[in-house]
Parts: sequence; structure tokens; C-alpha cells
Amino acid sequence: MKVMISGGTGMIGWALAQDLARDGHEAILLSRGTHTAIALPGGIRLLKWDAVSVAEWAGELETTDVVVNLAGENISAGRWTKKQKDKIIASRVNAGQALTSAFEQAKHKPAVLIQASGVGAYGISEDKTFSESDGYGSDFQSGVTRVWEASTQPVESMGVRRVVIRSGVVFDNEKGALGLMLLPFRLFVGGKIGTGRQWLSWIHLDDEIKAIRFLMENERAQGIVNLAAEPATNGQFAASAGKALHRPVWFPLPGFVLRLVLGELSTLILDGQNVSSKKLQELGYRFIYPKIDDALIAIV
Repeated sequence: MKVMISGGTGMIGWALAQDLARDGHEAILLSRGTHTAIALPGGIRLLKWDAVSVAEWAGELETTDVVVNLAGENISAGRWTKKQKDKIIASRVNAGQALTSAFEQAKHKPAVLIQASGVGAYGISEDKTFSESDGYGSDFQSGVTRVWEASTQPVESMGVRRVVIRSGVVFDNEKGALGLMLLPFRLFVGGKIGTGRQWLSWIHLDDEIKAIRFLMENERAQGIVNLAAEPATNGQFAASAGKALHRPVWFPLPGFVLRLVLGELSTLILDGQNVSSKKLQELGYRFIYPKIDDALIAIV
């Protein structure tokens, strides 16, 4: 199997490429950087793209089986100024539209497109459990996911099976948000943030990769699919982090402090949603790490 991954040198893309290569598949990584220092294992190739226009890389689609679109500016890279918001949106829309244009030009189109998205699509709630049948919320994150998901929707009319993966926060021991989330606990100043009641929908990186590959190969999988293990409140995360790191959990951080420091970006920490992965499990997927205690202990 030949898989093309846009945003392929990011945390998820790189882990996915290595997993595919270990099983004898070929992974083509599309990346805006040159990454000349990366030593590529056998079975992985790197192609430069600008994430805007169709160029030489599009010729690879003729012999590609699956495309995974992960491209997009890190939503937590900085305060959400108007300029940063525009950058977050444009990076996703432009990349998706470039891939869609390449699909249109390809005589032999890939059979499957996996489109990345996030659980922020549903908006914020402490009471509701969200499933794939729920609509978009009304905040910035919801707006980002709406246009991101729409950017590749036209491939469905070309006979391509498209799966939109709405992932929770991806937990990894080297990259991603978890390192920052655990840092206060490592420094003995960890505790709940804000009320502690806000939901955290999360998934271990191993499950993220395994689930993506499961959806690639399962012909019944299409449309929106949530990728999240058993959700936890911020307070439950704090207790699990303390347990995993053998640290006390005694230093709550008031929400207004984060709002002063981070502005609107603080919503990523102070707000959340309880997301169900029932559809994924009904398709036959079984989580390696369904519970947050097990995931954090395995990671740290």
C-alpha cells in the first residue's frame, strides 16, 4: 500500500509513516520544510510542497492508494490574534483545496482520503456528550474545523471514500501538548485548572495511529468518526497525572490567570467537550489505552 501524508513530518504524520514503513508499506510525506537533517527509514520518502498549489508531487497520486491530510498550522502555537487566526484557517483551507485540485487532475485517483479534524468541532459543554450526528458549535475552534473538513469534501463526488477523523488531544511522550500539561506536576505545582469540571477528550498516540490505519482499511468507514478514548474532566486528569508521576496534586490554578496570560487561546484548557467514540468502536476498533490512568502511566 502506498500512502501520501500531508503534514507528514508532524507528530502524527511521522509516527504514522514509521508505522506503515515497519509493515512494508510506502509512505510519501508532503512537507513545507526541507528537513534535510531527517534520516528517512526505508519505505519513507519526503516531497516538498507549499501547501497551496498543485506541483510535481501531484503526479504521485496516480499510484497512491490512500491520502491522509494532516496539514495545518498548530492551533495552540500562539495567542489568537486576528493575524494568527487567519493563518490557522488559511493553512488548512489552502492545503485541502490543493489536494482536492490534485485529485481532480489525477486519472487514477486514490481510493481513500483521511481528513484530519478535531473534537473542537462540537463547541463547548460540561453537560452534553457529543456524537458524530451533532452539529458544529459557534466558537472559533468550531469554525476552523468546519472549513477544514469542507476543504476536501469535493473528492466524495469523485468516487473517493472520505473519512473525517475528529481527534481528541493526542498524548505522546515526546511531542504534542502533553509535555506542557505535565510540566507543573513534574515541578510539584500541579493541580486542577479553573473549575476542574471541564472535559478533556484525549487519545494516546498509539491509538491514533492504529485507528487511522483501521479506518484506511475498513471499507465501511466513511464520514465523520470521533477518535477519543474515555473522556476525563480536568480534575480527573490532574489526579491521574499526579498518580503517574508520583507527585502531589494540590496547586489549583484559577481560570482568570490563564485568561489574562493566554487570552482567547485559554479556551483550549479552560473549556472542553465530552466526545463519544461509539461509532469507531461499532466499526470494530478496540482501544489499546481506553482509560487515562493507563495511558499516562504507559507514557511517563
